[in-house]
Formats: sequence, C-alpha cells, structure tokens
Amino acid sequence: MKIRILGPLHAEADGAPVVPSAAKTRQILALLALHPGRPVPVAALKEELWGPLPPYSAHSTLQTYILRLRRALAGALGGPYGTAGATGPARARKLLATGHDGYLLRIAEEDVDAFAFRRAAQAGHTAFTEGDSARAARLLREALALWRGPALVDVRAGAALRIHAERLEESRLLATERRVDAELRLGLHGELLAELVELTRLHPTDERFHAQAMVAFYRAGRQSEALGLYRGLRHRLVAELGLEPAPQLQRLHQAVLSVDPRLDAPAHGGRPTPTFDLYAA
Repeated sequence: MKIRILGPLHAEADGAPVVPSAAKTRQILALLALHPGRPVPVAALKEELWGPLPPYSAHSTLQTYILRLRRALAGALGGPYGTAGATGPARARKLLATGHDGYLLRIAEEDVDAFAFRRAAQAGHTAFTEGDSARAARLLREALALWRGPALVDVRAGAALRIHAERLEESRLLATERRVDAELRLGLHGELLAELVELTRLHPTDERFHAQAMVAFYRAGRQSEALGLYRGLRHRLVAELGLEPAPQLQRLHQAVLSVDPRLDAPAHGGRPTPTFDLYAA
C-alpha cells in the first residue's frame, strides 16, 4: 500500500485507489499512515476525531469507521466482502490490523511519502554540512519534489494531525532554505532570484529567506533591491511585531551598504555556513 499525505490525501492498494470520502475515515487513514507499522491507541484515535471529550458512542462509531475503511481496502485487494472466493477481506484485515487497544497499518515507512521526504531531506542536510553543495541541492530538490501542496490539505485535522502537519511544513521550509543555501554556494544566485522574490512574498516576515534574497540580489549586481528588501522587512517587523531585525540581518545590511567582499564568497570552499549566519557574531 502506498499513501501520500504531502498534499491531497491519496492511497493505493495493489495499484487501485483507496481514498475514503467520509471526513472522519480520512482522518483515521491519515493518522494511521503517520505511524506505519505501529499501533495507534483507540484513545488517540478518539481524541483526533472528537477532541478531548468524545461522545458516549465514540467506541462503537470508531469501529464502524474501521470497518468501512477495511471494506474499501478489500475492494482493492481482491474483491469486497460478500463476493464468492474474494481474498480482499482477509488481506484487508491483515493490512489494517487490530492491535492491543488500537489499530495499525502494516506498511513500511517507505510506503508513505512523508517518511521518504524526511529521509531525503536529512541526507541533503548532511551533505550540506559536509560541504558537498551539489549533492545537497540535488537531494533536497528530490525531497521537495514529493510535495504536491500543503500537508494533509484536504483532510479535516484534529489536534494530532495538526501537529504532524505543522511539523512537516516546518521541515519543508527548512529544506527549502537549505537547498537555496546550497545553490547560492554553487553560484546560482541569478537562477534563484525569481523564486526568492516569491518566497519573501509568501513569508513576509521570514528573515532567513530575506537574507538569501538580499545576497542573491547583491551578487546579481542589484544592490539597491537588496537594500529595499531589508527596508521592507524592517518596516513590517517594527509595525507588526514591535521588533527590529535579527542582529545577523542587521550586519548583513551593513555589509551590503559597505560592499563587504565577504558577500562575494567563492562558489566552493570555506565552511558551509547558512546564508542567514554569514554575519553571525
């Protein structure tokens, strides 16, 4: 079984789509997919579906949702319940198993795109730390290509799924930031400009993306636009949060003003420092 949650929920069993339409059944499938091969307690499933005060009928209703999900799986795995000679029901019960006080999907982590993303992203972060910018950029691009939209974008999320989605989105932003760092080290500032303009628009108070955009504009010979980015960010931070930009960004601003030669760092060599920390104390 293959499950994708980095975007709209999608699941396949033996190549046939298995995506329930009922909102709570989709929640169950998503939460089980985030714990591949591990039981999710009934209490955790109830809290995800109904919050900290589930209704009296929650246990029996949960069992009904599990049965519906097994029926959908059975149809894809060899024929639905009630079909003569069908192997689907038995395979569905094995795939969506009842464990000790819970349920589990008997799938491997590599069958869920979120775990494939995490593995590829971690390998990319490691390559960056080791100074291999080309490999880091390639691995991080491969990881980010697994995303088809916001995590669990079409799944109603309770407390547990919201936490998982937020963590995945943070990991996505970090992977994007590090990939841009690697490509800046490869001298690809010109190719990154349009993307960085969009990233700063989507994340108007994100100082790290603004630092990267400032460096890219500076290296492209567009110093005034680098300075304009800083002024716009500072105005938003002061107006909305009552904060000045971080010291690293203030020092980067001064470096752009003074045409600091460190901004024109060679594409290779030197310590693999994230762009935001180029002027860390």
